[in-house]
Amino acid sequence: MSRAATSARLDRDLPDLPAGMRWREWMMRAEAAIFASPKPVPRETLAGIVGDACRLDALIADINDELKARPYEIVFVAGGFQFRTRPRCAETLRALAGARDAGPPAFTKLEMLALSAIAYQQPITRAGLSRLVGHDISRDILGRLKNTGVIAAGPRAPQPGAPIAWVTTPRFLEVFALGSLRDLPDLDAMAADDASSGEVEDSVEAALDDALGLIEEGADDAQDDASL
Repeated sequence: MSRAATSARLDRDLPDLPAGMRWREWMMRAEAAIFASPKPVPRETLAGIVGDACRLDALIADINDELKARPYEIVFVAGGFQFRTRPRCAETLRALAGARDAGPPAFTKLEMLALSAIAYQQPITRAGLSRLVGHDISRDILGRLKNTGVIAAGPRAPQPGAPIAWVTTPRFLEVFALGSLRDLPDLDAMAADDASSGEVEDSVEAALDDALGLIEEGADDAQDDASL
């Protein structure tokens, strides 16, 4: 039986159940669908397994309310809902033997600067990035960002040599817990009218740092300093 046929047979509205039991059933369906999916589940997909009268945002809020004591929650990222471990658990997950890649990736200061510039100026070439941030953005830095899945090669720039222009990926939205690129911190609100470009870049980096807490101090700063 096809998935469409199975979906068509699902009783979404559950009219025979009392309101409280109906809501609990919808909560269980939504939680199961999100738990079983390796990717964020779009709102439209969840709407296909609950009744028309279901308010999805309220439903997800009720599920999260029951997860308050757990180390994970449901968040809206990359255009859908996904289970995520809470940010405060990242250091613990990284410390697990054999689980080096668990939790969100850690970025050095220079990697974060490059990633911030790509997020706001994409598509942008490596040369353009270097000019924008005032440091040489090496191929190694872009390679490490690419390996974490947060950037990818975009269209080639209409310039001599047709260099690759870099763009962010859906994984970027997942890592930074953003629903879309429209959720990036507002540069206009951060930058003073007469701020220099360097100050604006610092604001971008600081905003993402504050929002995400992914920059590791100490050793990573030393690594960046050594690479400059």
